[in-house]
Amino acid sequence: MKQNKIVVFLVAAVALLVLPLILQSFGNAWVRIADMALLYVLLALGLNIVVGYAGLLDLGYVAFFAVGAYMYALLASPHLTEAFPALAAMFPSGLHMPLWVIIPAGAGLAGLFGILLGAPTLKLRGDYLAIVTLGFGEIIRVFLNNLDHPINITNGPKGINQIDSLKFFGLNLGKPVTFMGFEFASVSLYYYLFLALVLASVLISHRMQMSRIGRAWMAIREDEIAAKAMGINTRNMKLLAFGMGATFGGVSGVMFGAFQGFVSPESFSLMESIMIVAMVVLGGIGHLPGVILGAVLLSALPEVLRYVAGPLQSMTDGRLDSAILRQLLIALAMIIIMLMRPRGLWPAPEHGKSLQGKQGT
Repeated sequence: MKQNKIVVFLVAAVALLVLPLILQSFGNAWVRIADMALLYVLLALGLNIVVGYAGLLDLGYVAFFAVGAYMYALLASPHLTEAFPALAAMFPSGLHMPLWVIIPAGAGLAGLFGILLGAPTLKLRGDYLAIVTLGFGEIIRVFLNNLDHPINITNGPKGINQIDSLKFFGLNLGKPVTFMGFEFASVSLYYYLFLALVLASVLISHRMQMSRIGRAWMAIREDEIAAKAMGINTRNMKLLAFGMGATFGGVSGVMFGAFQGFVSPESFSLMESIMIVAMVVLGGIGHLPGVILGAVLLSALPEVLRYVAGPLQSMTDGRLDSAILRQLLIALAMIIIMLMRPRGLWPAPEHGKSLQGKQGT
């Protein structure tokens, strides 16, 4: 049994390493889809800490994604030096901070915002918590949209462009690289970086789940009053969950800003938050393999449905817009999954056992 698991892991590892090279042959657009899927996996893993482990429904999670993206955009583009002459005097060649500064800064700022969101919501549960977090996400988006006057910080709805590509150890991920006769496109290089970050995040999430902190989060999720009676500091544990989840979102945002080379408030709408929550719930709330599966399926599904929506649009003589058709098909797929698999596509085995036990009694 153990040997079979090792073989499966090795096959999966080889498949993940070869995947961008295979997709490259069909066009870089397919590698971009894989890159975005990995970014959504990173986001879903962060939200899973808040929703899956601690049981706190967060509908404003995209705000932390936005904070990380804008942090990178401001520290790795000419925007700040153009807006502030004092900075231009200090950095005559432009503000181009290295990766080692920006990733901790993005993660730290997003974590701080997570704690700031968590602090006023400590006594809230269920629907009330969802409404407050939803409002927080919208407030951040409105701020990003309007912080272009009197001082231009975010450039408002026009967004920030000319963002540097990632560079480390002398390697520029914005340019293709030839290695052992194979040419790795820029999108493929980002794929390997995102894959490394996802693997690190899975390891961190798994270790946290198995730790004393993870067990405390799950106790709060199941019954907060009982957890408090057992001596768990529910306030600190909730703040830690919000902060840790937000940190994952901040790192993902930094990667998104570098990968796109452009950020604007449109990328951080309420719909994005709802999609990330849907990834966690549809995959299997609190279960790492399920969350990853849900994120990959829901991030890739809209792109795959482009090829279905196009023919359907032509069949109706263009009366139905392909974008609306894609949304309808995604919604239909989600409804079918929730009807057939109410606990998610790959639910946690512990939940299954406890439910069976309750049904038996």
